[in-house]
Amino acid sequence: MTRHENTPVPVEPHGAYVSGVWQPGAGETRTVVDPRTELPVAEVSEASPEQAAAAVAAAAEAGPAWAATSVEERAQALRALAAQLRQDADELRHLVVQELGAPDALAEKLHVGLPATVLDATAEAAGEIAWQRRIGNSSVELEPVGVVAAITPWNYPLHQPVAKLAGALMAGCTMVLKPAEQSALTALGLARAVDRAGLPAGAFNLVLGGPEIGAALVGDPRVDMLSFTGSTEVGRRVGAQVVERCGRVALELGGKSPSIVLDDVSDSRLEAAVKVTLANCFLNSGQTCTAWTRLLVPRSMAGRVEELLATYLARHVPGVTMGPLISKEQAERAERYVAGALNQGARMLRDREAEARRPRTGHYVTPVVLLDVDPSSQVAQEEVFGPVLSVIAYGDEREAVEIANGTRYGLAACVWSDDEERATAVARRIRSGQVDVNGGRFNPLAPFGGFKSSGIGRELGVFGVEHFCEPKSIQY
Repeated sequence: MTRHENTPVPVEPHGAYVSGVWQPGAGETRTVVDPRTELPVAEVSEASPEQAAAAVAAAAEAGPAWAATSVEERAQALRALAAQLRQDADELRHLVVQELGAPDALAEKLHVGLPATVLDATAEAAGEIAWQRRIGNSSVELEPVGVVAAITPWNYPLHQPVAKLAGALMAGCTMVLKPAEQSALTALGLARAVDRAGLPAGAFNLVLGGPEIGAALVGDPRVDMLSFTGSTEVGRRVGAQVVERCGRVALELGGKSPSIVLDDVSDSRLEAAVKVTLANCFLNSGQTCTAWTRLLVPRSMAGRVEELLATYLARHVPGVTMGPLISKEQAERAERYVAGALNQGARMLRDREAEARRPRTGHYVTPVVLLDVDPSSQVAQEEVFGPVLSVIAYGDEREAVEIANGTRYGLAACVWSDDEERATAVARRIRSGQVDVNGGRFNPLAPFGGFKSSGIGRELGVFGVEHFCEPKSIQY
């Protein structure tokens, strides 16, 4: 990390927000670094395990009163928080840009705008839930699972916590959030918004910290449910610890999502498929779990696809339209995947002008398209989490589906065809939690989550609320 030792660094005084009260962190001090400049932007005092335990206790104490509120009261609380996020948009955007290095426009629309939309959508979805239904001689009722511990990553530092908060609070649960260390400032911004919006004390609590704080939450028997977003390896480990004590889990993990071009596409549809797939793969500098990182194309179209890729690749320029990766380690990891693919026979497209314009300070990586990729190779099987697209040629539709399903992941996918019915039929054969047809738009009311090693459970909309509930049957 490059530092100027004589430059004063702002110090954030708070490391925890517990039962509506701000607390200085009693744990270690951590430096937050701007990945664009590699310079420190703040010093943050992290919470201690004792403060994490106090946050769980606060959530447990606030639980009965919050669970007893009406559905409309909870929905109104989410709407109030959505309004507060919009009011705080400039502050939150600044924090996301500092911590993640995201371009201003992306930070404003995606990182700050989407969470407010999710809150409103969840409040709307609550009216569609059958909170109580009669089945034979039983009354089946949905009750909140209880105290939720949410552990979230840095790549979407506001959206990920809000997606969990929205579903949990709407279900009547209370929450303790432990954000990624790299995105502590944005998490503090969210807690300030919660405080300003007037949510009841203890309904939402925040503790900053690293693995030690995460472990304290995972191991606390008062935590009824863990909602975790992150790598598959860590998710499996922490999920197993919670299940060992019969706790509930929601895991949103990795992905290796395919974008499948069928052989009936017109040239205009093919252009759209290439352009949108590149934009999707490189969104947030490739640091997106749902990124379409495998472009599957008919062998007969491979030459035309390569031409289009070379054309549209020039639109993605580090330091202009794309931010850096979160760290030096992450940037080096992406480059190792590229080097490994080239050693295994892949060819590389990398825009020379974009490479020449790439800032030499900061963790920037020039986006790469890999051609002639073997579907069984490492780069085609593992999540890179950087701006790297693998192009895989196939023979027929059966082989395309086989390749698409041929990884341990199943989070997202896209199918491109001039025949919507055919595309939908193929979409139904893809083992993933969400599939877009011809670049279908994101829907904050639809369930979000994965098959296989991409996770357990769903977020967003009706399904995202119900996942934080336990059904109870009362017989008469």
